Amino acid sequence: MKFLYFTDTHIRGTNPRNRLDNFYETLKNKIREVVQISKDEGVDYILHGGDLFDRPDISLSVVGEFANILKEFNKSIFVISGNHDIFGHNPSTLNRTVFGLLCNLGILNLVNYKRIILKKDIKVQLTGSPYVYSMDSRENIESYMVRERDPEAKYAIHMTHGFLVDKPFIKEVPHTLISEIRDTLADITLGAHFHYGFKTVNLDGKYFINPGALVRISNSLKEVERRPKVIIMDLSDHIEIKEIYLKSAPVGNEVLDRSEIEKHQFKGIKINEFKELIDSSVNLNNMDIYSLLNIIASNEEISSDVIDEALKRIEHVQIDGADFV
Repeated sequence: MKFLYFTDTHIRGTNPRNRLDNFYETLKNKIREVVQISKDEGVDYILHGGDLFDRPDISLSVVGEFANILKEFNKSIFVISGNHDIFGHNPSTLNRTVFGLLCNLGILNLVNYKRIILKKDIKVQLTGSPYVYSMDSRENIESYMVRERDPEAKYAIHMTHGFLVDKPFIKEVPHTLISEIRDTLADITLGAHFHYGFKTVNLDGKYFINPGALVRISNSLKEVERRPKVIIMDLSDHIEIKEIYLKSAPVGNEVLDRSEIEKHQFKGIKINEFKELIDSSVNLNNMDIYSLLNIIASNEEISSDVIDEALKRIEHVQIDGADFV
């Protein structure tokens, strides 16, 4: 049984500030190449790790065009929701989003909190944990774990959209280390959200994989150097993992604008590099309000009731301002 995994496509109709090319056309070319890779590799199922869209209420004309491209896979596409796919980082708002619309239309198959058994030559258990606020707090580490397996499933795959990393990150940014979830019963844990990705880790015979985002929006040096890729997982008597880099992805220094950073380097290189790291890893352009709330809560010991109320108000504002033109 073969799977293709990719993540963080951040579909949008406008050009990000740091892109020099036509981002919309480049992204269409990338996803069409992913479709072709799936056909060349004889893939049985497509997996997407979340942040399919850059926001939950993008133009329906954009949604329609990319929906048609997704249908070209001609295979079942299993997805979990990322923080950009929903309002207020709340998966319960899915039915009000374009992401939820594609799920309701059957173009996408939602895995959020479900256990799905896929059958071909073997049985594979597929589960998924979508992004939620405070996913990377210690009390929520179970969202990364698989505790139960179907006794007839040869392998278990778990999809996650949280800040899962292979080594310690900035202490102010909540994150989860692979070593902290090594007791999971999943044979393969798929990560997303962290756009840089990390080199595939094999720990105790279990695989932890994040190929990185399919898009590059930040103008950090790491993003300039990074090459977008997808993962092919061939599951039979053993697990075989293969990386395929996209030929349609332009060279980083041709499409990512670093002119402003380079012009002002003398004013504070270290500050800029720290900002770039936060931009790329937390929320593309700037640390979002949810990350700020989390930091404030941890530093000031604000009660959970206050944080919950703040999140509800932000969610309502986002939904009231949604524009589906």
